[in-house]
Amino acid sequence: MGWIIGVLLIVVVLYLVGIYNRLVVMRNSAKNAFAQIDVQLGRRHDLVPNLVEVAKGYLQHERSTLEAVIQARNQAVAGLKAAAANPDNVAAVAALAGAENQLSGALGRLFALAEAYPDLKANQTMMQLAEELTATENKVAFARQAFNDAVMAYNNTREVFPNNFVAGNFSFLAMQLLEIEDASRREVPKVSFG
Repeated sequence: MGWIIGVLLIVVVLYLVGIYNRLVVMRNSAKNAFAQIDVQLGRRHDLVPNLVEVAKGYLQHERSTLEAVIQARNQAVAGLKAAAANPDNVAAVAALAGAENQLSGALGRLFALAEAYPDLKANQTMMQLAEELTATENKVAFARQAFNDAVMAYNNTREVFPNNFVAGNFSFLAMQLLEIEDASRREVPKVSFG
């Protein structure tokens, strides 16, 4: 009878160790997925000063827009550093999402303004930078999707029974999804038949 209890105890301990290890692997997978976002957002942030430099010559009377882009970029860089240091810090990831939303809005205003300046719009360097930024935005979207998928899987695993007991006792905290708003998705398409 004593050996049956001993075997059951060993099975329970091994099961709990398995849960713990699965949570560690899933949390690390989410952190790795964030590292991919870090690379792509870093590239995006590096492109912004080049865009502003090209636009400066054409948009001399639009200084506030250029300054808003640079300020939003600097906030996004700071947010990325904080979130990259600890991707499972909910507040840091939320702050990053907010900073990236501000940068997206500022860039949107810059490109809208550039439409009013045909010479700037036709500038080869501006077109290349805009194309690189678009490609980078796509890479960010894919990396963000992979991160959010990893976070969702981790959060689901840590919340189900009996994993929630192991997660609670060993400080496996919930992670935050990275939600960067895409203004173009919110726009109503314009349809014209005439």
